Amino acid sequence: MEWNLIYKIFGLLFFSELAYFKVADRLNIIDKPNKRSSHERITLLGGGVVFYFGVLLYSIWFNVPYHWYFAGLTLIAGISFLDDIRPIPSKIRLVFHFAAMMLMFQEWGLFSGTPLWYILAGLIFCTGIINAYNFMDGINGLTGVYSFVIILVLEYINTQIVHFIDSAYLGTVLISLAVFIFFNFRKNAKCFAGDVGSVGIAFIILFALGKLILVTKDPSYLIVLAVYGVDTILTIVHRIMLKENILEAHRKHAYQLMANELKMPHVLVSSIYAAVQALIIAGYFIFTDFRWLYFACVIAVLSIAYVIFMRKYFKIHVKAMEAKQSHS
Repeated sequence: MEWNLIYKIFGLLFFSELAYFKVADRLNIIDKPNKRSSHERITLLGGGVVFYFGVLLYSIWFNVPYHWYFAGLTLIAGISFLDDIRPIPSKIRLVFHFAAMMLMFQEWGLFSGTPLWYILAGLIFCTGIINAYNFMDGINGLTGVYSFVIILVLEYINTQIVHFIDSAYLGTVLISLAVFIFFNFRKNAKCFAGDVGSVGIAFIILFALGKLILVTKDPSYLIVLAVYGVDTILTIVHRIMLKENILEAHRKHAYQLMANELKMPHVLVSSIYAAVQALIIAGYFIFTDFRWLYFACVIAVLSIAYVIFMRKYFKIHVKAMEAKQSHS
């Protein structure tokens, strides 16, 4: 992608984001702090719509026929945006998520001789990834910088190792992430991604990652989601052990304890998550001949680190929540 084109796309997406801010401000699309959130200021919600704008601009500008995928993205981003404006029952959202996944599967070509059990397993797995990505969107900068690392790595793989997707697609997504990061990666964020952003970028990444895995027949590329995956899965296990409703909002992720109980700056926590994921991926390329052993070691080390961290600091979270309840 030439620099002149990059500047044009950045400018269009930047001003599209500014235009959205005016709409969100007028329609009162905001996020108000509560006892489960990790921020203290009323902030515009839905700034992650710029990710959808990016793919829309790509579809118009480059005219690459990812029609089924784009229809799925429109469906899942649309219902997520409506949920940002007014809460929608989880069952309805799940129906839209499944429908969007089926459209993406059609784009991947999975309905040509693929066993039904494979499709059903993929549907559950992909929906789980998208919801996990949504769970991890809780502090300033995390969704933006973590996603930027993943897309940057996918672009490297696409240009240097194996071509699996149109490079302009990944480039446009990177630009949309840069625009969002400009407004979100700061102490007092101008906007939050909202469900339209976190769910949207998860779907966008999943489409590219799925194409890579299908082309190479190598699921080990899922390592690009290792940090998010371990935090999400072990937090769910932890909440089940505590006999909590895992569908309810909470503040028990490791990154939330860092930001809330340990009072670490949001941008620092986000940078740590992105940096750890980047180092893991660098190691994956170094030890590519032993990638599955490396994958297993990474998951084991991250899991042990998570358990040690929680054993040391979770009691601070419990005391903080008890104090809040006693004052409410």
